[in-house]
Amino acid sequence: MINAVFLFKAPTPILGLANPFQSTDQGVATWFHERLTPAFAGVLHTVTEFGSGEWIGIVVAALVLFFMWKRWWAPLVTVIVAVPCGMLLNELVKLAVHRHRPFVDGPFVDWSGYSFASGHTMGATLLYGQLLLFVLPLLKTRHWRLICIFSAASLVLLVGFTRIALGAHFLTDVLAAIFFGIIWLMLCTVLGKSVRRRTVASAVSISHSAELEH
Repeated sequence: MINAVFLFKAPTPILGLANPFQSTDQGVATWFHERLTPAFAGVLHTVTEFGSGEWIGIVVAALVLFFMWKRWWAPLVTVIVAVPCGMLLNELVKLAVHRHRPFVDGPFVDWSGYSFASGHTMGATLLYGQLLLFVLPLLKTRHWRLICIFSAASLVLLVGFTRIALGAHFLTDVLAAIFFGIIWLMLCTVLGKSVRRRTVASAVSISHSAELEH
C-alpha cells in the first residue's frame, strides 16, 4: 500500500520513477470530459451519491443504532472500525500523496481537494463490502449469495465509474480506492476474528476457574 501511494504521486517522479499509467489516466479523463453532457452529468451526479460521505454517514448511523438496540457489540465495533476509520485512512492517503484532480472546473464539474485515492469509491467499497460480509453468513443458498455479491460489486463499480466520468478522479484513483478498501476490510475481518476468539477463550477460562472454586 505504501509503494502504491508513492508510485501514484505522479506526475512528479518519485525516487526516479514516474507514474507508468499517467498517459492512460489522462487519456481516459480527457475522453469523458470532452463528451460530458448536461443529461449525462445529471445521471452521474445522482449515482455518485451512493458513495458520498453524507449517504454513508446516514447508513452507518442507522446500523450503529440498530446494533446498539440489539446489543450486538461485535458488529457495532466492526462497522465503526471498517467504514469511518477506513474513510479517514483514505483522507490521510490523499494528504500524503497530494495528487491533483484531472479537472478542477468546467461546465459540469467543480472539485476541490486531492485526487488519490477516490473517497467516494473507497467509501462505497467499505460500506457495501462490509454489508456484504454481514449478510453472506446468513444466506443459505448459492443463488442469493451470488446476487448479493454481484449487487455490492456493481454499486462499487458504478460509483467508481461516475467519479471518472465526472472528471473528479483518474482511473488509477478509483482502482486504488477499491484495492485499499478490500485490503482494509480483510484486515478488519482477520483482526475481528482474532479478538473474538480471544474474548471467547478468556470467557471460557474465567468460567472454568469459577467452577473449580466452587
